Amino acid sequence: MNGLVLLLLMVLMLSCSLGRPANLGVTHGKLLPCPDSLNCVSSQSPDRRHFIDPFRYEGEQQLARDRLVAAIQGMKRSKVVTVRDDYIHAEFTSAFFRFVDDVEFYFDSDEKTIHMRSASRIGYSDFGVNRKRLEEIRSMLKGPPMRNG
Repeated sequence: MNGLVLLLLMVLMLSCSLGRPANLGVTHGKLLPCPDSLNCVSSQSPDRRHFIDPFRYEGEQQLARDRLVAAIQGMKRSKVVTVRDDYIHAEFTSAFFRFVDDVEFYFDSDEKTIHMRSASRIGYSDFGVNRKRLEEIRSMLKGPPMRNG
């Protein structure tokens, strides 16, 4: 029992000490590939276990970006870190152990597609949390369209 408590404390300390990854972002139209672990999904992944369908949008990219930012901000334990014309980075923190997941969105304006990646900073499996989160955001974006003005 003492070993389990020690392990949990070590995991908690490690999760709190890990900073934001330096290699996030878009390079040549691509988000960072998922690692082999099961705690990442990406719409640009070539393998099925990590793949998730991208979002599609109609109308202006800026409006789609603003809707996406609003959806993220409306979710529990979320923090929007970066917003650019074609990119959003957000962090989601788990309630209990304070684990952080990095969630990124890249807007391909030619295809009117929003590519996305959601990955846990530590661990091997996330029990499907990253995939569920992106599907929740997808559902939120299917609501009534926002209007300019």
